[in-house]
Formats: sequence, structure tokens, C-alpha cells
Amino acid sequence: MNTLRRRVGRALSQQQVYASRERVPLLTRHGRAAWVLPMGCLLVIFLVGELGSSIRVANWLLMVPLLASGVCSPVVTLMFGVLVVGLNRWVDIAHPSADIHTEDFLLQVTAALLALLIAVLRAQAHAYVRHLQNAAETTRQVILPPLPPGWGGIESAAHYQAADVEARVGGDFYDVLATPHGARVILGDVQGKGLPAVSSAGAVTGAFREAGYHEADLDVVARRLEHALWRHNQLRQAYGEKTERFATAVVLAFPKEQPHTVEVVNFGHDGPFVVGPRGVWQLPHGAGAPIGMAELVGGTPPVRKVRVEPRETVLLVTDGVTEARSKAGAFFPLRHRLEELAAGRPEGIAPVHLLRAVLASVRDHTDGRFTDDVALLAVRENTQDPAPADGQDTAT
Repeated sequence: MNTLRRRVGRALSQQQVYASRERVPLLTRHGRAAWVLPMGCLLVIFLVGELGSSIRVANWLLMVPLLASGVCSPVVTLMFGVLVVGLNRWVDIAHPSADIHTEDFLLQVTAALLALLIAVLRAQAHAYVRHLQNAAETTRQVILPPLPPGWGGIESAAHYQAADVEARVGGDFYDVLATPHGARVILGDVQGKGLPAVSSAGAVTGAFREAGYHEADLDVVARRLEHALWRHNQLRQAYGEKTERFATAVVLAFPKEQPHTVEVVNFGHDGPFVVGPRGVWQLPHGAGAPIGMAELVGGTPPVRKVRVEPRETVLLVTDGVTEARSKAGAFFPLRHRLEELAAGRPEGIAPVHLLRAVLASVRDHTDGRFTDDVALLAVRENTQDPAPADGQDTAT
């Protein structure tokens, strides 16, 4: 039982391919090892003082608590302040030639107290930022939920990274549903930025989770998504927002009764790529209107059925990937990269491996700078044996 749980946990960590290398501010990234910096500064100052012709380290010691206030907790900063003041007295007693004046001692006490105040204010600000980040992370978990391995009877891997890594959430969204009708998948991008885009994404994903589970007809699901965003726009307009939001999206269904078949509804989104033994090809592009604009074209997009082989992986992405630019302004060549990955792989490529390879290529292409939200979702029919019952063990 415990072995199974550990393996499922490892698989879950592989399925959700979140960005782990976030840009953390310099003054808050060191954590518990931050004391090494002021301690190293202290040792360097004393070494220079001991090797010099005379010991004049009193004023230089002011750097130690001030440095500690920028990277350490208030308690550690106070300890360095007390240590510096104590060393000042020791140098004055052990080396009368140092000629440390009373005003030097008072200056160090003042600097230590000022460093403590800075550390307290910085700790409060850091705690507030962490609180906001936790709230944003909770919002992201609602719109972009973790995907358990094998959820819905398909293999899946997902990645999301907001252009503003501190905000942690934007207008891109995805989800995978396990339904009585088979697995259903959505990925999309809401027009606009900020909280209005986030709330619109929440409206679409909420409608998808409800309609996608209960409705057998994918066309009905599409109309429910359209109506949900229309109602959400009406609500926002009642609060004074003038802009009507819309969302491009792709909805996929893997019907239980029709293996190796994928139903596709494309709301004005780029067609997902299929990568496998047959090479790289693309599902239908979105000729229909985005979600929220169906009344302009007389209805929601049609449902199309496409045959997808068991070892073919469907890759859905937002324009944060397809429009990612290099320093020279060149777009990321997604299809070319997928063709390179598919070459020489008659067994296909698993969703998690495909996503990691594409992400690495996008980061290399952009030098790690994302100017737009990035969302990717890779899915394919489950080619692995089902999970064993409790108490049984199997190789991963």
C-alpha cells in the first residue's frame, strides 16, 4: 500500500509540469542559509583588520547588521547587531591602539537598532507577499487543477506559467474531466489580462466541469460554455465593466463507445498538434467564433470526429507558446520542434516527456523570458495497465 502511494505520488509530480525556476527577489531567496553572507562579511572585515598595520574595523563593522537586515530574519539580524557591538568593545579593550571613540560605539548601536527595524519591516512585507501568493495559488488550483495520473482513463501532463510569476495566474485555463461518457479536455485563453480575465476563465471552466460531466452530447456542452460566458459578461457589465470578454478554446472528448476517436470543438483556437508514429499532424483549426461570440455567427462551432491512434499524443497550447519570440523577434517554431521529437520514435512519446521537451525548447528560444501566459496540455489514450487494487504492487 505504501509502495503504491509513493509511486502514485511520483507519477503525480511528473504529470503536473509546473515552472519550478521562478524569478525570486534577491533579498528573499536565501532562506535559512542567509546568515552565511553577513558572517562572511564579518570574517573578511576582521581578516583585513588583523593583516593591516592598524585595526580600524569599527566603522566597517556597520556593514554586517545592515547586510543581515536585507537577507536574514529579525532574530538573526539582532544577533549580528549584538555581536558587532560586543566585538567593538573587545577590540577597544584588546587593542588600545585602535583608538575607538565613544561616538563610534554609539554609531554601531544605532546601526544595529536601525538594521533590526529594517529586518522587521522586511519580514512583515515578505509575510504579506507570501499571503498574496498563497491566495493566488489557491485561485490557480481552482482554474488549473492538478491532474491525477490516469485521470479520466487517459494519460495527461499539464504546464502553466503566468507572464507575471508573482501573480501566478492569468487568463489561460485547462482541465481534464473523468465523466460517464469518457474523458473530456479543455484548454483555452481568455481575451485580456488581470482579474477580469481570471474571473472569465473561472466562469468557462466552471461551466465545462458541470456540463462536460452531465451532458452526453458535446454540442450541448459547447452551447453551455457559450451561455455561461454570456451570463458572466452580463454580470460584469452590471458592475460597470464595458468590455465583453471572449475566449478561444479547444474541447476534446474521448468517447468510451468509440475507441481511438476524438471529438473536437474548436472555438477559434489554433488546432492542436498530434505527435506519434505517423509523424506530426494537426487537428482542425478553429473556424468557429470564440466562446462569448456565437451570436455573431449564428451558433457554436460544429463537433468534428477525428481518428487518433493509441500511441499518438495530442498537444494543446495557448498563444504564449506559438507566439513566443526570441531576442531577434522570431516566433517559436513549434511544428518543426515537434517533428524533431517525433523522428525515430515508432513507439510515440508520452505526454509528460513531450511537454518537458517542448518547454525546454521554448525556454531556450526565449532565453527564459515569457511575455505572455503559457499553458500546455498533452493527452493521449492510456497505454498503461490500470492501477492495482490496494495491497497489490506493480512496476511503474
